[in-house]
Amino acid sequence: MKILSEKNIIITGGSRGIGKGIVEKFAEQGANIAFTCMKMSDESFELVKNIEQFGVKIKAYESDASDFDSAINLAETVLNDFGSIDVLVNNAGITKDNLLMRMSESDFNDVMKINMNSVFNNTKAVLRQMLKQKRGSIINLSSVVGVKGNAGQSNYSSSKSAINGFTKSIALELGSRNIRCNAIAPGFIETEMTKSLKDDVVEQWRQNIPLKRGGSALDVANTALFLASDMSSYITGQVINVCGGMLT
Repeated sequence: MKILSEKNIIITGGSRGIGKGIVEKFAEQGANIAFTCMKMSDESFELVKNIEQFGVKIKAYESDASDFDSAINLAETVLNDFGSIDVLVNNAGITKDNLLMRMSESDFNDVMKINMNSVFNNTKAVLRQMLKQKRGSIINLSSVVGVKGNAGQSNYSSSKSAINGFTKSIALELGSRNIRCNAIAPGFIETEMTKSLKDDVVEQWRQNIPLKRGGSALDVANTALFLASDMSSYITGQVINVCGGMLT
C-alpha cells in the first residue's frame, strides 16, 4: 500500500521547483493533491496532466498565499472538492536578495509577507478542519539561511527564521489535538532557479558541502513525504535540515 494513499493534501507554490518535486513524490505515493500557483500557466496544466497518470485526484488552483482571504477561500474550496484536508505543505516563497544598505523597504516587506504571512494564512485557513478531524500534518518550507543567516539575504533569512519559530509554537499549541507541525530547512538545492548561476559558482557551493553535491527537489520531497506520512507520527516541532551536512 502506498504510504499516502487516500490522504488529501494542499501544496502551495506547487507548479515548479521544490513544490513540483513534492507534488510528484506525493502523487507517486497515492496522495490526492490540490496545489496552488499565482497564475495558471502551461507548467500548471502540464503538471496536472502528468500527475493524473498515477490514478490520483489532482487539481490546480490560482491562489495568492500571502493574501489572507485568498487562503481562506482556497481551504474552503479544497474542502468542498476533496472532502478533507489531511496535510498542508506551505511552500510558497520568493527571494529579493541585496545587502541591507541597498535593500528597499518594499523588498524587505514583500519577502516577509509572501514567505511568512503565507504560512500564517494557510495554516489558519486549514486549522478548523484539522481540529474537527483531530488529525493533521503541517509542513513548512524554511531554509538553512533561517538557521545560520546569510549576507545579502537579511529579508529572506528573517522570514525563514520566523517560520521556524512559528512551527515550534504551532506544534506546542496543537499537539494535544493530534496535529503535527514541522519545518524543512533545505540547503543548496539545484532547481530551475540555480541554473542561472555560473558553473564555477555552483561548483564552489558544492565543494563547501560535506557530501560534495547540491541537493535536488527529490531530496526535499522525500523528507516532506516522511513528515506527511504516518511514519512520522511521533515527530512534531522540529526543523529538519536537508543540506548535505552544510550546517554540521
